[in-house]
Amino acid sequence: MSTSRGALDEAIRRTQDYFLRTQHPSGYWLGDLDSNVCMAAQYLLLTHFLGVGDDGLPDGRRRKVANYLRREQRADGTWAIYPGGLPDLNATVESYFALKLAGVSPDDPAMARAREWVLAAGGVPKVRVFTKIWLALFGQWDWRGVPVLPPEMILLPRWAPLNIYDFAAWARATIVPMLIILSERPTCPVPDSARIDELFPGGREGTDYSLPTPQDSRWGTFFHRADGLLRRAESLLFRGSGFSLTPARSTREAAYRAAEDWIVAHQEADGTWAGIQPPWVYSLIALKVRGYPLDHPVMRRGLEAFEAGWAIEDDETFNPQACVSPVWDTVLAMNALLDSGLAPDHPALVHAAQWLLGKQVLTAGDWQIGAPGVEPGGWSFEFENDFYPDTDDTAEALIALSRVRLPDERHKDEAVERGRRWLIGMQSANGGWGAFDRDNTRRMVSKIPFCDFGEVIDPPSEDVTAHVIEALALVGDGGSGVVRRGLRYLRRQHRADGSWFGRWGVNYVAGTGSVLPAFKAAGCDMTKRRFRRAAGWLTGSQNADGGWGEDPRSYVDESWAGRGDSTPSQTAWGMAGLLAVDGDGAIADSLERGAQWLIERQEEDGQWLEPQFTATGFPGDFYLKYDLYRNYWPLLTLGRYRDALGPA
Repeated sequence: MSTSRGALDEAIRRTQDYFLRTQHPSGYWLGDLDSNVCMAAQYLLLTHFLGVGDDGLPDGRRRKVANYLRREQRADGTWAIYPGGLPDLNATVESYFALKLAGVSPDDPAMARAREWVLAAGGVPKVRVFTKIWLALFGQWDWRGVPVLPPEMILLPRWAPLNIYDFAAWARATIVPMLIILSERPTCPVPDSARIDELFPGGREGTDYSLPTPQDSRWGTFFHRADGLLRRAESLLFRGSGFSLTPARSTREAAYRAAEDWIVAHQEADGTWAGIQPPWVYSLIALKVRGYPLDHPVMRRGLEAFEAGWAIEDDETFNPQACVSPVWDTVLAMNALLDSGLAPDHPALVHAAQWLLGKQVLTAGDWQIGAPGVEPGGWSFEFENDFYPDTDDTAEALIALSRVRLPDERHKDEAVERGRRWLIGMQSANGGWGAFDRDNTRRMVSKIPFCDFGEVIDPPSEDVTAHVIEALALVGDGGSGVVRRGLRYLRRQHRADGSWFGRWGVNYVAGTGSVLPAFKAAGCDMTKRRFRRAAGWLTGSQNADGGWGEDPRSYVDESWAGRGDSTPSQTAWGMAGLLAVDGDGAIADSLERGAQWLIERQEEDGQWLEPQFTATGFPGDFYLKYDLYRNYWPLLTLGRYRDALGPA
C-alpha cells in the first residue's frame, strides 16, 4: 500500500501538536522512565532499614508499593525485568521478601506460586550478589556468603589497580558506600512473619555460603582467592583478634572517613547521588551505618527526594523510578520537532533551548580524573547531576542548540563551543566515546566477585560514538582528525552481518540506526559496500508487518538479533538507518512500509502505544522504557522521510 503525502503530513502534525501541548511551563519535556520491580521492592526495604515507619511515610505508601508489586506479578507467580521477559530469580525473591515485609501472607496463592518457582530455580542461594546483600541487611542471608570489599580501596591512588576511578561512574558511586556496608555488615531485624526461610531448598542451616569458584578467567580465579585472603585478614585484624591492631584500625577508620566524606560531597542538589537509584539508596544505608540520624540534612534531603517527582504514582500504586530524564527527553523532542519541520525560531523551541542552556554543567566533576585539563561544558541526563555529565546528552544537546534560532545567539554559541570542546576532550584512545568517562576500560575490575550484575566499566560504545560524531559534524568538525578517529572506531566495530551493536538501545537495530546517520553526517560516501551491507541487514530484519522490533534477549542470545514484535521506536531507528544510505528500490520499499506501519498505528492524539522496553541500562541485566521514545523517535524519522521524498 502506498503512503499518501497527506497521511504523512497529518501524522507529523498530530505528533508535533502533542509535543507542543505537553511542554512543561519551564520549557522541558519529561516522560516516565520505567525499569523493573526491584526499584519498588528495594524502596520498601530501604525505608525499613532506615527506621522510617509508617508514620514517617505518606499515608498508604506501603500499601501502594505492595499493590504495584502484586500488579506486576505474572500468572506463574514470577516477576521479570521487562515485559515478556523470562522469569527473573532476583526480581522474584526481592519482590517476595518485600511483600512479606509489607504484611502479605505467604499463604496467599500468588505468593505460593512465587515460592514454588523460586525453589525450583534453586532458591535464595542462586540469586546475584546484590540481592544477597539486600537479604543480608535483614538477616535473611549470612554475610559470610557476600564478597569482601575492603574500605581501604578508597585510599588507593589513581594509578593503582582497583582504585575507585577504574569503575564506571554508576558503579563507582555504588561501590563507595558499599565499602562501608560490606565491611560493617549491619543487620536490621525484621518480624518473624517477614522471614524467608522457606526459600532455602536445603534449609538455612544446610546452605553452603562459600562464594562460587569462577570458571571463566584467570583474573576471576585470582580475585576469588584474594577474597579468601581478605576474609582471613579481616578476621585477624578487625574481628576480635588479640594482636595489637592500632595501625590497622587507624587505617580502617581513615578509610571510613574518606568514604563517608566522598559520599557527602557527592550528594546532588536534589538529594540524590549520581542521579540514579543504586548509589542513592546505598549511600543512605552507608550513612545510617556511620551514625547519621534521619534528621541530618544529608539524610533528610535524600529521603525527601523520593517525594519530588521520582516515582510513578497514582491512587493505588507507587513505583520509584531508577532515574529521571528531562534533559534527554528535551533534546530529543527538540530534534524531532526540528527534523519534522518546526521553525527553528518557534516559541516552543526557543523556550526549550533557554531551559537547556541553564542546564549546562560548568563545574568540575569526577570525569576530570580521567580527562585532566579538559574544561567543563557537558550536559547531564537529569535535573541535577553536576558530577556526571554524559557525552550522549551533550551530543544531542549540541545537535538541537546548533539548529535553534534564539533572539540572542551569543549565549547559545558560547554554550555550543564549550560543549564541542568538552566532547573532543572526552574521546578515548581507541577513537570512540564512552558515556561518562574517558578510557574507562580496565576490564579486570569486572572480575571481582562483587561484580556479578551489570556492566562496571564504561568503554566506548558504537551508539554514543555515532551521536557524538553526528554532533561534531554538524558544528563544523566533520573533517577533523577527531571525527576521523571516531569513524575508524566505528568501522572496526562493524559486525560481519552488517549491523552494529547497541549499548544503550535495544539492540542491533538501535546501534545500526544510530551509526549509519553518523557516517552520512560526516560526509562519507554512503554508496560503499559497507553501508549497503548494513542497509541489507536492516531490510532483512524488517518484520512482515512493515515495522522493526528486537527483543532484549538479543543481548544474551544472538539468534534474537533484529527479531521481536514491531515497536514505534525501533521502527523509527530502522528507518533512520536506511534513510542515511543512498537508496535503491529495496530500500525505498522498506522505508515506505515502515512509514505506513507508523502512520497506521498512530493514535488520534499523535502518540503511539509501546509497552515494550527498548532501552538498555545494563545489557543482559537491566532494561528501561522511556515513555516518550514511542513519540519523538517516530516523529524525527517521519520528518526525515518526508524530506527524503522531496516536495509534494
